[in-house]
Amino acid sequence: MNYFKILAFETSCDDTSVSVIDSNYRVFSNCISSQTKHEEFGGVVPELASRLHLQNITWLTQLALEKAGTDLVGIDAVAVSINPGLIGSLLVGVSFAKGLAYAINKPVIAVNHILGHLYAIKLDYPHLEPPYLALIVSGGHTELVYFSSRTEFEIIGRTRDDAAGEAFDKGAKLLNLGYPGGPVIDRLARTGDPAFVAFPRGLDRRESNDFSFSGLKTSIRNYLSDKDGSFISEHLQDIAASLQAAIVDILIKKTLRYARQQRIERIVVAGGVSANSYLRERMQKDAERTGIELFLPALQYCMDNAAMIGAAAIEKYRLGDFAGLDLNAFSTKGLRLL
Repeated sequence: MNYFKILAFETSCDDTSVSVIDSNYRVFSNCISSQTKHEEFGGVVPELASRLHLQNITWLTQLALEKAGTDLVGIDAVAVSINPGLIGSLLVGVSFAKGLAYAINKPVIAVNHILGHLYAIKLDYPHLEPPYLALIVSGGHTELVYFSSRTEFEIIGRTRDDAAGEAFDKGAKLLNLGYPGGPVIDRLARTGDPAFVAFPRGLDRRESNDFSFSGLKTSIRNYLSDKDGSFISEHLQDIAASLQAAIVDILIKKTLRYARQQRIERIVVAGGVSANSYLRERMQKDAERTGIELFLPALQYCMDNAAMIGAAAIEKYRLGDFAGLDLNAFSTKGLRLL
């Protein structure tokens, strides 16, 4: 039980991922198949995502094992994300993981997808332990969580409507930049003026730790409504930079404000939006200025991936916290320690 390997699965949205990771947080393989088919629809089509997971999961499992230089005999447990996410996509991963675990007589470990994002930090900082404040920002989730221990946490703030990643995607759609919006906004914004448009910062009140991005989407639409194509094209980088700043500014402001108020010395940022270069640069500078230690996951572990699911399963394996074969997926949003 001192050393073990976990075969992990992540199918919560539109990326199929399979990874082999060991008890020392060493990643032997982390294979991801991204479903580019959704780009033509401007967003993820749930039924299509489920079908593509079905097509990809078997060969991706074989590839992950081959890259790891092992086979199913060398696997000690199977981990899988079971919530939150698209229910059809989650069911593909859960059903496949349970069937495989039953066939090789190994235990199943259920992992919350948001907890997986948080544990991505352990892949680069395996000895990092709470207490710390975590900002978890992804396509569908934005939460500010204080961890006093591995199993004890308090949700300090969460989005009341759209998540930060959704704000990037919806802003990009209004600008006809395609899907997903985060990477293209990030790229364009690097040469733009973040002060070009004064987009609103949602719930910018001292007494609130919650987030809101739905008003930003409306503000962008209203701003663009009386602008012609030539103006938008000429100032595309500036508009993108202003949109990005409106999202990032409030994330940093609320996170650092709470950390200073509570004298928290360490902050972890996780989730797909943690790949945003402006967020990483600004958070690093502002944290250093206030004497707070910041931990960011490597870019390859920011997006949905199975290595982070495996990382979150390691401690559960040590504790013998296994799921039964009656395990089911569910789509309820939010962080949970299952």
